[in-house]
Amino acid sequence: MATSGGQQRIVIVGGGVGGLEVASTLGRRWRRRADRPSITLVDRDSAHVWKPMLHTIAAGTRDISQQQTAYLAQARDAGFTYQPGELCGLDRDAREILIAAQHAPDGRLLLPPRRLGYDLLVLAIGSRANDFGTPGVAEHCFYIDSRRQADTFNQEIRMRLLQALGQEAPLSIAIVGGGATGVELAAELVQLVESASAYGVPDLASRITITLVEAGPRVLAAFPEDISSATRERLEAIGIRVLVGTQVRAATADGFVLADGSQLPASLKVWAAGVKGPELLAGLDGLEATRNNQLVVRPSLQTTRDPAIYALGDCASLVPAGAERPLPPTAQVAHQQAQYLIRSLPEVLQGRPVPDFSYRDLGALVSLGDYDAFGSLGQYGLFTGVTFRGRLAQLSHVMLYRSHQARIHGFWRGSMLWLVDRLNSLLRAPIRLD
Repeated sequence: MATSGGQQRIVIVGGGVGGLEVASTLGRRWRRRADRPSITLVDRDSAHVWKPMLHTIAAGTRDISQQQTAYLAQARDAGFTYQPGELCGLDRDAREILIAAQHAPDGRLLLPPRRLGYDLLVLAIGSRANDFGTPGVAEHCFYIDSRRQADTFNQEIRMRLLQALGQEAPLSIAIVGGGATGVELAAELVQLVESASAYGVPDLASRITITLVEAGPRVLAAFPEDISSATRERLEAIGIRVLVGTQVRAATADGFVLADGSQLPASLKVWAAGVKGPELLAGLDGLEATRNNQLVVRPSLQTTRDPAIYALGDCASLVPAGAERPLPPTAQVAHQQAQYLIRSLPEVLQGRPVPDFSYRDLGALVSLGDYDAFGSLGQYGLFTGVTFRGRLAQLSHVMLYRSHQARIHGFWRGSMLWLVDRLNSLLRAPIRLD
């Protein structure tokens, strides 16, 4: 599998939970090897933010500058190469990916289109919300699927809060999607308003309404029913209007048109419903994909039509043996698949066989900011199906993030980042004010 120059090339497209963990861990492991394979990470963004934290960046209850990891710095520290750019095509015969040209905001060409060769290609380009073709969503709604989108939404809501403050005008916010993203964002927005009120605007909360819209019969459909019910009660207790069994027919500049023809007024609209892979993956040089643009993979995480190409995380579709549905698009799945590839890719490069990927359902967690948290222990371990809430669930949610930091930065640096975060929480404002 070596190239003509002798060095084996691993290219990873996507610096999210899975892609960055693979690049960082293998980069450190092979850093001092004379015959080390080259590892290149390609991402259109310049920095990484843990995706389950994007709702806090969007709300401004966490500072993006404190929670992001610049790819160039991470590449230097972990021993891989970072290439800025967006995947726009694939040439499987030549074993090259096509990277789109990059332009400055004013239109200047920064980087021309280019090609990058690989021996093994790992696609980890994540997912985005699925608007299901609903009219007006793309034009009138915000998404928070990426670091840039979360930051854009945060800039908008800070301007809207300033308007509400200066003009004593109402602000109505509607979030479509009662999954973890929508639920957690709604709670963080309440926390944002409460914190902002403490800066001399005691009646700000009375001018702001937050509505969460879910098409299904309950929020958090992937969680046990007791967590779903308790979460809805807690959301309503902190002032959020929760609508279940409510389908959106269209989005307009003034709000949403519901399936029964009624109007839901909203001056600020967020779409957090559904999940699909990037459009690019539909027919990417003949690779097999699902209707939701996810690449179909074998239990080895190799794509069905090219063993040199792997896919993991949200952009991959894997139906485990004996299961009826693919694995869910969660950070837990992406992490476990990343750990599998960290073990497997060195063996593959040596031509040795590897076992199939096996997923362990360790449960799920949802955090309602400082108000509450809920968790379930899943189908693996001694306490199968047990649910819990409160401080234990909040601590568990925190530990997921800290574990991710330790995996990409190493234990000691990850611990120092945790300490810095704790100090900042004591010294800085609880919300973004700049």
